[in-house]
Amino acid sequence: MSGGSGDHSAVIAAASALELFHAAALVHDDLIDHSDTRRGAPAAHRLFESLHDDSGWSGDPARFGEAAAILLGDLLLGWSDELLDEGLDLLIDRAAARAARAEFMRMRTEVTAGQYLDILEEQAWHTRPDAEHRTAAQRVIVYKSAKYSVEAPLAIGAQIAGATPFQLQSLREYGLPLGVAYQLRDDLLGVFGDPQVTGKPAGDDLREGKRTMLIAIARERLSAGQRQLLDELLGDPMLEPTQIGMLQRTIEGCGAVDEVERLIADQVARAQGALADAPIDGGAKAELGTLATAVAKRTS
Repeated sequence: MSGGSGDHSAVIAAASALELFHAAALVHDDLIDHSDTRRGAPAAHRLFESLHDDSGWSGDPARFGEAAAILLGDLLLGWSDELLDEGLDLLIDRAAARAARAEFMRMRTEVTAGQYLDILEEQAWHTRPDAEHRTAAQRVIVYKSAKYSVEAPLAIGAQIAGATPFQLQSLREYGLPLGVAYQLRDDLLGVFGDPQVTGKPAGDDLREGKRTMLIAIARERLSAGQRQLLDELLGDPMLEPTQIGMLQRTIEGCGAVDEVERLIADQVARAQGALADAPIDGGAKAELGTLATAVAKRTS
């Protein structure tokens, strides 16, 4: 790739902007999902709630926490925009700067739409034919996670570097399936992950009622009675550890976990195949190959 200003400051600023954007998405996601923890610490809205409670302020601590978290997420979004623009202003190639900015804005739109699709599926799943559940879960994966976690950051960096259309397309063909694999692994960790490693309670996705690919596949494989029980328990925030354990055994016993593992392997293989043919230098290929391996085997 060629182009850009030759100053790494633009790349550093763009990478930092993406980190702030990611943080904003997590703050809002935890609020929407009523999650108590993030990476082993209180979620932002719970932290603000505790601040209100400990300080003896008037009003509802939970409502204060929610309002403050909304504002924090919005502020992080604004800062990510400012930081990105500061970096792009350093680029001599103004066409590259405009392309990177357009990519960032597209990413922001897609992940917001994906978040909406996620909450929609939690509420509207029972109105859809069973045959459509897997397709709906796949759509959430692509727009809520895969594009903004891997594909879009790669594309933004490539645009800053003045990538050719072929280089950019190759990175997209690598990034999207790897992003899908990343989220499929996240779906498994949300049900079976070790709380000491993930920083989230065991079976958190079950309590939140996440209609993930794992759940869609399980519903296809379960008997009518088992499927009815899963549907009745999924999304109950008061699930007991024994109920979580029972659901975990049911999901694993029907073969859904094995199928998701195969899907992860297939997506990683697709990404690695695209990387092998990508017209980029060997050093970049090696780093992206390491990333693919890390995504496939991550435990948190």
